Amino acid sequence: MTNDYAIEATDLRKVFGDTVAVNSLSLRVPKGKIYGLIGPDGAGKSTTIRMLATILEPTSGDAHVAGYSIVTQSEAIKPRVGYMPEEFTLYRDLTVMENLNFFADLFGVTAAKKRERTEQLLAFSRLQKFTQLRAENLSGGMKQKLALACTLIHEPDILFLDEPTTGVDPVSRRDFWRILSDLHARGVTMFIATPYMDEAERCSSVAFMENGKIILEDTPSRIKARLEGGLVEIKADPLRPAMAMLQKNDLVSSVDMYGELLQVRVDSPAKALPELEDFLKKNGIRIEAINPARVSMESAFIDLLKTRREPQ
Repeated sequence: MTNDYAIEATDLRKVFGDTVAVNSLSLRVPKGKIYGLIGPDGAGKSTTIRMLATILEPTSGDAHVAGYSIVTQSEAIKPRVGYMPEEFTLYRDLTVMENLNFFADLFGVTAAKKRERTEQLLAFSRLQKFTQLRAENLSGGMKQKLALACTLIHEPDILFLDEPTTGVDPVSRRDFWRILSDLHARGVTMFIATPYMDEAERCSSVAFMENGKIILEDTPSRIKARLEGGLVEIKADPLRPAMAMLQKNDLVSSVDMYGELLQVRVDSPAKALPELEDFLKKNGIRIEAINPARVSMESAFIDLLKTRREPQ
């Protein structure tokens, strides 16, 4: 373990019966960075977080978190980290203030520090007006902000967040990430599993996980750059016949449908755009819009999974 890394895992493995949930995973997270973990359901993301947060013991391998081994020094790690699971696990029959007080006492926060931290976190999460409201009566977004506030009450250096904004409305999700951005600016290290590609783009580095293994790890910009060629977005009528025609066109590598749009992968968008437009019109397809598209994390992620699952 070096002083440059908040988290270092080496050959981390977790087996449940006949199922290998995490398979020989190794990673490094520099201090003060946001590390994003993405992948399909069952990839091993939650199990990885729970091992690093000392909730689960690994079957083999080890990791150092805040300089301490999760295998032999887990008690030294717990005061230095905060863990927020995907499910809402606070006490629903306690008020906002009672939950904050409970977790402050659980982590041994002094009375004077508790008052200071509680005031800061209520302002931070915009929950000042709801201190006497029971947790069960909060909206989804407010519940998540309360859960984060309770996770932060003891001022951890490292945060483990397991899909913290799943099921939260877009406005609350934006507020939640405002809080995380402020924490990042203060030097807090964050390890986040997320199903949202726009959230992955906010991370310092991102790892794609599948079948218990990390199959790609890099910065968001470099991951997007791996997608060869470029993309063209087309809104056409009728849509499905247009998709079928494009799949037979030699300029097209792949076609995916996103709502009312077709996202077409090509070698050169500038060259392909007028030719594809002409091609579709000649085949009786009405073009409502056709434009070059920005390569997104979602596009790169889907392309990576397609490439891995295609017969070699």
